[in-house]
Amino acid sequence: MVDTPPVLENAVKLTIISPILFIAGLYESPFQVKAEKSISIQEEDEGRIIEGRIDILIMKANLWVTVIESKQLSFSTDEALAQLLTYMLADPDPETPTFGMISTGANFSFVKLVRGEIAQYALSPEFVIRNPGNELYRVLQILKRLSQLPD
Repeated sequence: MVDTPPVLENAVKLTIISPILFIAGLYESPFQVKAEKSISIQEEDEGRIIEGRIDILIMKANLWVTVIESKQLSFSTDEALAQLLTYMLADPDPETPTFGMISTGANFSFVKLVRGEIAQYALSPEFVIRNPGNELYRVLQILKRLSQLPD
């Protein structure tokens, strides 16, 4: 038996995430792509600073259309949810919903965050590419729809 190392996060981004984003048209104008953007957020309740990295941030005008947090294939998408929500809360425009996607490269989940007096989020069902019918096509449809959101 040959031990194989886990698929690393950068490999997942390069081989799976980036091609999907390209096909969905999210690497083209009017979208702006930023990779590995550092952000710091102060949590007022506990006074601690949460720091992290956005793997790929895709913006259109001043609206964050998609925030991507990809994880190694061995991780659950649930492990990235708190981190993704933290990034999404940093959206400078609280009047518009923020959309996000978490992916391991094999599993995909979409998140919608609406801020008001109390921020609320909703999760999509998890899409798994090994399921019958290859749910990767559904992921692509959702990304294309996000790419067509008005400014």
